[in-house]
Formats: sequence, C-alpha cells, structure tokens
Amino acid sequence: MLAACGDWLAAPLPFPTPAQHDLVVLTRPGPLTHTGDEIAGISGLERDLAEAFALELGVGVQFKLVDPEDMEDSIVTGRYHLAAAWLSPLVDSTIAATPPIFMTRDVLAQHDASLPLTEIEQLEGKIVHAMAGSRQAANLRRLAERIPHMTVVEVGQGTVIDLLEKLGERQVDYVIMDSHMEDLANQFVPNLRTSLRLSDEQPIVWLLGPRPNAELAARANAFIERIQRDGTLARLEDRYFGHVRRLKQVDVTKFLGQIETELPKLRPYFHSAEAATGIDWRLLAAVAYQESHWDANATSYTNVRGIMMLTEETADRMGVSNRLDPAQSIMAGARYINLLREMLPDDAGEPDRTWLALAAYNIGPGHMNGARTIAKQLKADPNVWYEMKRILPLLAKPQYYERLKAGRARGGEAVILVENIRSYYDILLRNEVPLNGLQPKMEGMFGSGRGMPGLKLQP
Repeated sequence: MLAACGDWLAAPLPFPTPAQHDLVVLTRPGPLTHTGDEIAGISGLERDLAEAFALELGVGVQFKLVDPEDMEDSIVTGRYHLAAAWLSPLVDSTIAATPPIFMTRDVLAQHDASLPLTEIEQLEGKIVHAMAGSRQAANLRRLAERIPHMTVVEVGQGTVIDLLEKLGERQVDYVIMDSHMEDLANQFVPNLRTSLRLSDEQPIVWLLGPRPNAELAARANAFIERIQRDGTLARLEDRYFGHVRRLKQVDVTKFLGQIETELPKLRPYFHSAEAATGIDWRLLAAVAYQESHWDANATSYTNVRGIMMLTEETADRMGVSNRLDPAQSIMAGARYINLLREMLPDDAGEPDRTWLALAAYNIGPGHMNGARTIAKQLKADPNVWYEMKRILPLLAKPQYYERLKAGRARGGEAVILVENIRSYYDILLRNEVPLNGLQPKMEGMFGSGRGMPGLKLQP
C-alpha cells in the first residue's frame, strides 16, 4: 500500500501490532530503494528489507513515498516508524539511527572516452550533476564551497540511471553517484567509468525519528544484527547485485546494438510465447540471447540447435519439427522452462524458482536433482538460488558426482548462464515494454526481475 506524503504530527506512532497497526515506512524513489509501479511491479532493496522486518514483527507495512527533496523534513516532522531510503545518519543527532546496514561512498562517474579526473581539485571549473535531495547533492554543495568555479546541477526528474544515460550520450560530463550503483549502472551504460572518490565510507542506516518507540528501536537493531549474521542480508543483496558483475563492457555494448538490429525481427515470436505460457517475453529473449545470440541457425558441437538451443530429445518432447524455425524454437523453449519450473517443489519461491529452472534448462533436470541432493547433504537450501550457486559447480568434482545417478555435469557453466540471463533481462526490462503494458502472469518475479517473494528468512 502506498500513501502520499502529507503533513503529519511529530508524535511517535504506537508499536505496530498485527491487530491494530502497520509498520509505517518512509522511502523514496530510486533503484536501491523503491522502483516500479503497481502495473510493472514494485521492487527495491530497502523496500524488501523493510518488508522482511515487518514480516518478522508479524505486521503489515505501509510505505509512504516521499519526494527526495522533502525527505529530510519528513524525517524531522513526520509520523512514521522508520525511514528506509538509502540514508546516512543526519547531522541532527536527535534523529535516532540503527546500526549500519551497509557501508558506501560517493564516486564521480564520467564517460570512459574523457580524460579521467584523479584529484578533487580537478573539479575546478567543471559542471557536476547530482540527483536533487540526495546525499551526493549535499556532498557536492560542500565541495563547491572550496573548489573555485565548480557548478553543481541538481536534477529533480527521473532516476540516477536516467542521469547516467545522459552521461553515456555525452549530454552531461560528470555525475556523482553512490558506489553501490556502479555495477548496476554499467549494465545500462557500458561506457561510463568511476574515476574519483568524493567521500569517505559512510554507513547506510534506518532512521527512527526524534522520539522512536524504544521497543521498536531494539527490535530493528536486533533484526539488522541478525540478518547480517545469518546470511539473510547477503542473500537479499545477491538478489540485486549478485549477477551484475558478470558481463563485460563489450558484452553490454554488443547486446544493446542487437536490441536495435535483431530483436525487432524476433519480438513477435517472443510475444506469442508469453501469451501462451505467461513467461515475460523479455526473459525469454534474454534466455535466447544467452543461448544463441539470437541466431536461429546456431548449432553446437553436441548438436544442440536453434535460437533456444534445444536438444533433439527436448525438441521431440515439445513437438518441434524444425529446431531452426525460430517460432517453434521459442515456443518450445518457453514451454520447457515452465515444465522445469513445475518440477520444483511448491516451497521454491520466485524468483529463485525461475533461476533454478534456467539452470536445469542448461544441465538437465537429472543433474539439477543431483545438485539438490548435494545441497541437502551439505545443509544448504536447495530452493534458494543464492545457495545453489555454490553447490552447482560441485557437480564437476568426482567426490560429489560419483555418488549421483546422473553423473558429472558442468554446473559452474549453468551458474554463469543464469547470471548472464539475469543481466540481459535487467537490460531488456529497461529498454523494452511489457506485452500489452500488463504485468506478466507469474506474480512476484516477472516485471521487476527481483522482489520479496522467495526470500528465505532464517528463524
């Protein structure tokens, strides 16, 4: 539930209880906090963390979406339980904060064809852009007081990714951003580089207001300590960032070019496959690109063929008469992915369920079952992709595969395939519209590529 940010009394809210009160959370739009809409799907690392905390409390959660420029005033004067908006502690020490959740810093981004800046003093005479209301904008204003003729431009529209795309197009020269954005941004703007650190490391915290509920503060502090200790935070962070370091600059540049030249010819086939199976057509396009680079005539040395690189056995099972026909191949690939998803147990949630199915698409369901067996033996959760990423490569080691009916498999390759697909999918989500503007059928995964469903919270 979203509510507009209004004028609230500066009185503490009661402790949230299942019967009476939701957890009220201030947040703001942004790739790390809250992104998307009710149609396209809502996600965000901070949003997911707040939902996890509410789940632990056994209450609902109400997000109050605040314009970035109004965030500090809302923190000081608003009625809420916590502010989760990629925030650092305020100068005002009366505003209570949790222990650090992450550590981050501000960095300068510029086009990789420009001469890199290596000293802060080189910002003299430069125009630097930042998102209005951000920590980076405040940092720039402080720097401008001691660097002659440096101009600060605060941008109030769009997101930092939009601003970085302008940098990639040489419409702006310098952008200050959070260091956590670097790998994520490189998926969309492959020709940017970060050349200069503009701050020391700073903590990212939840702010609890000037008069926080003491019990709530204690529970929030304990929650943050626990998720850092038991791996919950690492799994959630992996959901947003675990795949974004795989692709090289040349890979992203080539893919963006293929979106312009090759994808239009294939888009109708992907649309038809989504209409028939419910799988987001952009995910199917990402799978096809990873498999064949959208080459309908692709053939491997093992005789896997076509745009979805189907084996003869899979093609026969899916009723394909010609693996080189892109329409047949894409439809069969989509149906097979759904079949692999259905083979997984009911407690495998999204998006993990789909990532596991895509790994099985690469190595086969028999080898995936073998990997799941190994996971159980090693006390890892076989339904969580974050856990299975370290288990699948074990399929190539004799001490593990010799005990399995399916035998040896290149499980490490399956991990790389899935992580690449996740990156290609992120890029397509930004560059291509959903079918008929509607959220795909598999709720909780498609439309954002991320989201809370499937996140396993440790007891």
